[in-house]
Amino acid sequence: MGDARGFLKHDRQLPDRRSVPVRLRDWKEVYEPFGEDSLRAQASRCMDCGIPFCNDGCPLGNLIPDWNDLIYRGHWRDAIERLHATNNFPEFTGRLCPAPCEGSCVLGINEPPVTIKQIEVSIVDRAWEEGWIVPLVPAENTGRRVAVVGSGPAGLAAAQQLTRAGHSVVVFERADRIGGLMRYGIPEFKMEKRHLDRRLAQMEAEGTEFRTNTTVGVDLPVDQLRADFDAVVLACGATQWRDLPIPGRELDGILQAMEYLPDSNRVQEGDLDAAPVDAAGMDVVIIGGGDTGADCLGTALRQGARVVHQFEIMPRPPDERPDANPWPTWPMVYRVSSAHEEGGEREYAINTSEFVGRDGRVSALRTHRVEQVFTEGRMSFEPIEGTEQEFAADLVLLAMGFTGPERNELVDGLNVDLDARGNVTRDGEYQTSVDGVYVCGDMGRGQSLIVWAIAEGRSCAAAVDRKLSGSTHLPAPIAPTAVPLR
Repeated sequence: MGDARGFLKHDRQLPDRRSVPVRLRDWKEVYEPFGEDSLRAQASRCMDCGIPFCNDGCPLGNLIPDWNDLIYRGHWRDAIERLHATNNFPEFTGRLCPAPCEGSCVLGINEPPVTIKQIEVSIVDRAWEEGWIVPLVPAENTGRRVAVVGSGPAGLAAAQQLTRAGHSVVVFERADRIGGLMRYGIPEFKMEKRHLDRRLAQMEAEGTEFRTNTTVGVDLPVDQLRADFDAVVLACGATQWRDLPIPGRELDGILQAMEYLPDSNRVQEGDLDAAPVDAAGMDVVIIGGGDTGADCLGTALRQGARVVHQFEIMPRPPDERPDANPWPTWPMVYRVSSAHEEGGEREYAINTSEFVGRDGRVSALRTHRVEQVFTEGRMSFEPIEGTEQEFAADLVLLAMGFTGPERNELVDGLNVDLDARGNVTRDGEYQTSVDGVYVCGDMGRGQSLIVWAIAEGRSCAAAVDRKLSGSTHLPAPIAPTAVPLR
């Protein structure tokens, strides 16, 4: 490393966030610029640990110590080459990934870990600004055609890799724009869509074809898809949302997160003048304490919600790692996202028992506090007597995660096998039970992280290329059975 004692000289530092009153007036990303000197100091904290657990903590196998050292030395162009060697879209992961690499950082044993995610996004943003990222057009075409169904991170990674291998790739997307949940599930304040658009422009220049407003199985029959393409990659995600079937669920004003978030993005795209559901002046309750719930929180606050409560059935995490959660497993600790910093109240160990309505619309939630109970290895949440409480609500947003891929004309038409959790099964080469049909990302793994989706897309592309060409030079960072450090 350039400075073997950097981790002793510098504390962990992240860029400042714009002030809350300012950023609530727009939808731009929340972080201020981070100076090059500050970034070099942070890169110097990478401690030449001998065994870089950060590499294993990252499903992509990012060469983190390498590009940390390159940034410390000022070799930015070499750094983007090293970063792109393992990651097609570092501008996405650098903004949206929770950074399991940082949870595995050796420095994190007794100090705050290296700011890996910030260094990553700074490298790729600088590369775009300098014009170093250009289309990589394949030298020759194999004559083979591959269909990728779904344009989230897994589908885009598979498509880019297969295009660069010389195959003719068409990406089908049922929405009106490419990007999947990155386009319509991630608010603009977490990732401005210009980052997505310029990467899509690169892919088009390389030869990838995009077809929007196409629901495979409806607009394009499954039989025609199989006949037109030599291989099919399913990358439709795990978009079947988890519901809350309790009394009063039929009332108006109770929406799934993905019935609420996309329209705010459409407003920012200029496709809508105003969102059909606007939280301005409302009492809002968000059920679900994860990232999607935080996205709903930030969106509702920018729309001018009066009061927002975010519910989580789990107890509040501790501020520090508990003994049962040692390094290098992912630290289950209390976190404050930019949206939580902006307002709202977080309620932990709480369960909703009933939605209360007035004139057919939700007006309140009846709740009680819960405690975790473990019986024969199974966890349940038992109500605590005397903790009943009612919360006023004009709008309720359900952000409780996703249960797996949707059962639709595509899945049923292909007749692919599903596992006990409803995910599409695959073998060691990402192939489904149907010959020539592959699956990657959340559709086969279940709800997971963006970094796992990209890693699976890259690995699936290698498997498809090997089948079509007899061999492959494409990297395959993970097997379908790989699991994260927990």
